Amino acid sequence: MTKVGKLSMTDMRKMINKRAGMTVAHNLNEANPTEVIDWIPTGSRWLDSIVCKGKLAGIPVGKVTEIAGLEATGKSYMAAQVAANAQKKGIDVIYFDSESAIDPTFLEKAGCDVGTVLYVQAQSVEFVLETIEDLLVNNENRMLFIWDSLALTPAISDVEGDFNPQSSMAVKARILAKGMSKLTVPIANSQSTFLVLNQLKSNITRSPSEAMTTPYVTPGGKAMIYAYSLRIWLTGRKAKASFIVDDSGFRIGSEVKVKLEKSRFGTQGRQCNFKILWGTDDIGVQDDQSLFEAIKGSSYMTSAGSWYSLEMGDGKMVKFQPAKWDEKMKDPNFKQRVYDVMDEEVIQKFDKRLGKAKDFYEETGE
Repeated sequence: MTKVGKLSMTDMRKMINKRAGMTVAHNLNEANPTEVIDWIPTGSRWLDSIVCKGKLAGIPVGKVTEIAGLEATGKSYMAAQVAANAQKKGIDVIYFDSESAIDPTFLEKAGCDVGTVLYVQAQSVEFVLETIEDLLVNNENRMLFIWDSLALTPAISDVEGDFNPQSSMAVKARILAKGMSKLTVPIANSQSTFLVLNQLKSNITRSPSEAMTTPYVTPGGKAMIYAYSLRIWLTGRKAKASFIVDDSGFRIGSEVKVKLEKSRFGTQGRQCNFKILWGTDDIGVQDDQSLFEAIKGSSYMTSAGSWYSLEMGDGKMVKFQPAKWDEKMKDPNFKQRVYDVMDEEVIQKFDKRLGKAKDFYEETGE
């Protein structure tokens, strides 16, 4: 090969991008291709407050995120709220469903414009990945891909083969490894988002210490774990069944503990709690209720018996009882003060490493 002379950084960048057929080489003084510049709210302000160090965030646009949980912890309901919030940002929503559990009424209750949700039956893992690849090539709009769920989507060999699990062992993991190696960069470059719903399964291991430190695992193999920028794990908040019941004893929701199992945004291990309703017309995260748990340990909040007082910005104290919290949150001034206190206690203090680490990593409100 004969050298033709010296190339400038600009010339090298153009040459590489021409060879790749897309923008893969960047001048970091002009733009950071790995920086998340937009976030999709999850429906829980507390969760959005712990996702990224130093800011109010949510589901990172341009990245791959996992929401994994135990049974009845509200994975699909949270995904529906994320879909509704994505639509508000003008993002196209493509919902891959392998569980046949999604219906228009469910999406409408979560706030989605059903007419603009593209619902796709997830026939196989290969079909989902290839469809996403085709859409990334042909659609210039920002897209949110929701896969509900990875665990129950078979590989083609599973569909065409017998019921012997040994006959297709690790096939899905290998397909996912190849698929994610092809999709991660195009997802980032198109400012699209891939939200993967998954199931938490008990870690069957011969090591007692591993069973204690890693009680749960998720299907999909190591490649998916590496591909995720954010892993949100949902479990029951209490050791016993964490169901919310109505006045007649019917189950209408769940109390959920949330842990950031992985975060590339400096917040791995942080936790929060919230209630999520799925058995009433009011579907989704009960955000206002969780905010009381988030700030009740603040120095701006005092208690005396069954009464609490919140110090407002002007120094005045507003008294209330926890049972009346939802009513107080209807006051815009009170609600804004709660947001301000939460930002200081949950975001700013963690960012500046004020207080004790256990206050941020251990569950509060038990």
